[in-house]
Amino acid sequence: MTTTGKNAARHDHENDRGNDRRSKQWLRRGAAAVVLAAVLGGIAAPAALAAPTGTRGAAAASATGARGTLVSVSAPTTLSRDEVAAELASYGVDTATVRHGITAYRLTYATVDPRGRRTTATGLLVLPTGGPARPDLVSDTHGTVATRDDAPSGGAGYNRVIPYLHASAGRAVSAPDYLGLGGGPGPHPYMDTASSVTASVDMLKAARTAAHRLGRPVSRDVYATGFSQGGQVAMAVGRELSRGRDGLRLRALAPIAGPYDLTGTEIPAITDGRVAPATGVFYLSYFLTAQNRLHPLYKDPAEVFRAPYAQTVEGLFDGNHSYEEIVQGLPQTPGELLTPAWAENIRHPRGALLTAMKANDDACDWKPAVPVRLYTGAADTDVPIGNSRACAADLARHGVRAKVVDQGADADHTATALRSAPQAVRWFDSLSRRVR
Repeated sequence: MTTTGKNAARHDHENDRGNDRRSKQWLRRGAAAVVLAAVLGGIAAPAALAAPTGTRGAAAASATGARGTLVSVSAPTTLSRDEVAAELASYGVDTATVRHGITAYRLTYATVDPRGRRTTATGLLVLPTGGPARPDLVSDTHGTVATRDDAPSGGAGYNRVIPYLHASAGRAVSAPDYLGLGGGPGPHPYMDTASSVTASVDMLKAARTAAHRLGRPVSRDVYATGFSQGGQVAMAVGRELSRGRDGLRLRALAPIAGPYDLTGTEIPAITDGRVAPATGVFYLSYFLTAQNRLHPLYKDPAEVFRAPYAQTVEGLFDGNHSYEEIVQGLPQTPGELLTPAWAENIRHPRGALLTAMKANDDACDWKPAVPVRLYTGAADTDVPIGNSRACAADLARHGVRAKVVDQGADADHTATALRSAPQAVRWFDSLSRRVR
């Protein structure tokens, strides 16, 4: 949930809180809003997008054109090679692959909502200032965020670390915000894999258009990666690209710590202690309130959530509350959050809940024709390692041998991301050399 199994050994209460603080630091750092400005190639920016990110004015944006049509491009953020290295080093990221400076743009583009209705979404396009004349594309899908400005295009912060890392190595990066985050209208349909895929693929199309108009055309080769919720999305994006109908060519898959196995690993891990209790509360609250809009789970929040949380939990996930505000508004354990009936339903899912879980549980149930590496960490108490093992088993049933890269017994959720991302860059380097 960053969607996706968050698991590890049980910890005492103080260790749980310590892990939660570390996850928070990764899950919400950064956020200062960027001002939307310059428009590319004469495409008019919707008036709603002239406001700073995070405002409800973005809800007024209307889609124009087919899916993937570029609507607007923001004024760029440019960093030199040394500035990129300093930014990444501040998060503890290995900077050995930093070879170029970068320029980042917020894109607004046409896509569809979970019911197929036209809407807009935003995302971050990052271009290297050097490297190949026609760089390949990386699709980088981010982990769980509940605050609009914490999405990649929302401003400098943790969700730009991996895009900057890949772009500084010489590839263009398409980092979608998903629906309802960044400058996109409406609520975010958290853990709705189908709409995350359409938003991600449409962002890739818009990214290619923008890059061409910016005088830096990119190839149609795509290397897909993503962290946490984005790891699961990356696998599903790979499946969509493999169908060959989007003008893009999948080259490799390198998801990191994804919640691929909701029914068999992630949700059970929330109930048995492998996921830190406070983290489990955050994920459950976000998942249940978002999924209720798509697969009606309840008519009244009081059916699911105990008092006083039943009166406030839905409002906490409106996209405008900070991570700290959300955590302060929730209890520390699932038992304090859920009614007895729903605590039992989480332990033994049935009915509409089981339907919602299964609808988002098949990202690895296909046969990739490209190399796959699944990055994970044995000490992850957000998305337990069992998720990656389950994904590898699904792929094996299709005759695909995916390499599971365990970052070690000390690798929690954050450490798994920080160690895995530079390794994925090097792996993509080695693969691209073979292609050429």
